[in-house]
Amino acid sequence: MEVDTLHPFATLGPERVLDAIDAAGLRTDGRLLALGSYENRVYQAGLDAGGYVVAKFYRPGRWSEEAILEEHAFTRALAAAEIPAVPPIVLPDGSTLAHCEGFRLAVFERRGGRGPELDDPAVLAWIGRFIGRIHAAGQSMTFRHRLTLDVHTWGEQASAFVLDSAHLPPDLREAYALAVASALDGVRRSYDRAGSVRLIALHGDCHPGNVLWTDAGPHFVDFDDACTGPAVQDLWMLLSGERAEMSRQLGVLVDAYEDFAEFNPREAGLIEALRSLRMIHYAGWLARRWDDPAFPAAFPWFNTRGWWEEHVGNLRDQVARMAEPWHF
Repeated sequence: MEVDTLHPFATLGPERVLDAIDAAGLRTDGRLLALGSYENRVYQAGLDAGGYVVAKFYRPGRWSEEAILEEHAFTRALAAAEIPAVPPIVLPDGSTLAHCEGFRLAVFERRGGRGPELDDPAVLAWIGRFIGRIHAAGQSMTFRHRLTLDVHTWGEQASAFVLDSAHLPPDLREAYALAVASALDGVRRSYDRAGSVRLIALHGDCHPGNVLWTDAGPHFVDFDDACTGPAVQDLWMLLSGERAEMSRQLGVLVDAYEDFAEFNPREAGLIEALRSLRMIHYAGWLARRWDDPAFPAAFPWFNTRGWWEEHVGNLRDQVARMAEPWHF
């Protein structure tokens, strides 16, 4: 069955979700709960045999089959090394990726948890040790089908899409173009200052919402944005506060991280560059997904003049932030 590329999830109702999980070889009992997700669609489903699983329906057209299977192979390798990542379940047919009426889906064990208390140095250190283990494994893996996080993929492509779209108010077009050009120049200068940086397989989106905490420690979920990039990409989103506080937090993370993997201190100089790329990428992501009905409902402020003015101002601020040295 063809999937509408503009509204790819419009036909993904509860019955179709349950039928797809059943067709993958896991018998459901009718219990179904939609979980928060915008890029994909994610559901908790009850099983006849008891308990629950989490099914992720990948957005059609976003990733190639090979890229999804690389994500699965990465998380399964981590889990095999006793690193607390949540890999997809191997289905009865021996695969980790199922197909049903134009959709691709993976099924995961349900894992609970709460947000980590990142103001606790012991928690930060615990997370840092596990990220070090993830990266020690990532150094020995090579993604061939997933993105490399760089100026082109996260910056130039995203900003070009925004400039070609109707989302940007016409009278702010020049201001945005100048601000994003200055920000991308700052990103390039940051990379030049950092020099040679090793690129490894990463989680890619290691923000606090993707680190679930239990009494047994952290586990890492949602490797949908797994990519190739610098190690600090998986550290900087765990930092908060003013520069001095973030430097202190980074020091705690890195001290623990280096129990398992070496950290290049020059990568600290990429933190604001990576933040700038994430901001540019985020605007492009919203613009690309605006035809999905879930996005206007969830992000009603995106198409407002006030948001774009703030975005332009934030990009200008990032130019100065990228010029400030990091010490930790």
